[in-house]
Amino acid sequence: MTKRLGQYVQFWLFLAVIGCATALAPVVSLAAPYAAMVVDARSGKVLHSRNADTQLHPASLTKMMTLYIAFEAIKHGEISLDSVVTITSKASAEPPSKLGLRTGQRIKLRYLIRAAAVKSANDAATAIGIAISGSEAAFARRMNRTAKALGMTRTHFKNANGLTESGHLSTARDMTTLGRHLFYDHPDYYNLFSRRTADAGMKTVNNTNTRFLNAYRGADGIKTGYTRAAGFNLVASAERGSERIITTVFGGRSTASRNAQVAELMDLGFRRAPTRAAVRRPAIPVYAGGGREVAPGATPAGKIVRVAVAPKTSPRPKPRPVAQAPAALLAALEEGVADAVEQAVELAQAPVTAPTPAPETPVAQVIAATVSAPVMAPAPRQRPATITLASVQPAAPVAEAAPEVVTRMSTSGGRHWGVNVGVMTSRYQAERLLLKTALNELGTLDEALRKVVKRPNGWHANFVGLSQEGAELACRRLEARNATCKVIGPS
Repeated sequence: MTKRLGQYVQFWLFLAVIGCATALAPVVSLAAPYAAMVVDARSGKVLHSRNADTQLHPASLTKMMTLYIAFEAIKHGEISLDSVVTITSKASAEPPSKLGLRTGQRIKLRYLIRAAAVKSANDAATAIGIAISGSEAAFARRMNRTAKALGMTRTHFKNANGLTESGHLSTARDMTTLGRHLFYDHPDYYNLFSRRTADAGMKTVNNTNTRFLNAYRGADGIKTGYTRAAGFNLVASAERGSERIITTVFGGRSTASRNAQVAELMDLGFRRAPTRAAVRRPAIPVYAGGGREVAPGATPAGKIVRVAVAPKTSPRPKPRPVAQAPAALLAALEEGVADAVEQAVELAQAPVTAPTPAPETPVAQVIAATVSAPVMAPAPRQRPATITLASVQPAAPVAEAAPEVVTRMSTSGGRHWGVNVGVMTSRYQAERLLLKTALNELGTLDEALRKVVKRPNGWHANFVGLSQEGAELACRRLEARNATCKVIGPS
């Protein structure tokens, strides 16, 4: 009796311990998935994880990598969407789900991609791998190289379709990483995963993820997977406003329960994700392709391989052909420039007592006209031989001046005359004209005062403080240079 009583006490103690453990466990509305990962697709930030690094059977989530490599191969010119693929016996013998390909059948790659992405056809996925790498084993090696380049550290592939095979394993974290790369690295093809139906060449196929796409607001992919060893898997993506969440679930018990778990995790992700976040695109991996592998001793097929190498030399481009100028034009140019320079030197060295007419064609105009003219430019016009210099003009007879009566003391020494060299529209222009004129006529205007007078018709540029003779000489010299000048008498 005592022994039986002790057994009853132990039993009730065990129930009490179980009850306490249950009470302390977190309350979850739905059964937690065996492995799960939730990330903000914009930044890659992990919002939730559970057993995310546990290696499990990925099932048809494997086809995400098969399609990623297909998109990569198309981008780099290894193959095209319109390439015709001949179906091998290995591909046609794959178990369902399948498109129904036959050995020897020829079909375009675009239809195989649609069948693998939408219907999750195993025969189509195998055919894609063999078409790109020559064999499924070679394609699996390429899948593993690409996975490593993407940062999928706990993934190892053995085939292109995800059928259960020893050592063919992945994790929720790695598949989430692959889903994010599919979205950012190949956006032109991402719409395939949201199509409810697709033309696969042989027939129209339905999406294996239709239920979740129709049930969850904002869902637009990505891939389902199921085998008996893996359970019901799903990598899903949804967008609401500026937010995008990627959720991965491994080991669901059924399609319905898996979809419910993914929906709950999606809601959790949207609650935790910030409304605004900087988009940090994942780095595009190093290209791990290179076409079909060739067995040792075999002759490589005639496939074009694009190799990008840095050039060893950079030859200088040839100069454009330029029409040669006629010898006469060159001679005229040289002679004209020389004459113009000689005249400029003579002008600078001429005595300041006599006005020297400036050459009628300035040096800059001679050069410009000679270079641009299609024919020989004329030489500068010679100075007229009949010009009479002011210094040798006969003095006009001066009448005997009447005696001048001085009524007050003069402080200017009789310098009440001036010259006007122009009327300008602003004070600045008038002052600039005075300075320029003074520099050109230092001989007569060096001691004159520059004065700007505002009148109703503009700003008058005047030199004042000159004698009558000085003013008249200055005007003669300026007019000889084709400059405007007017003598101003005492006011």
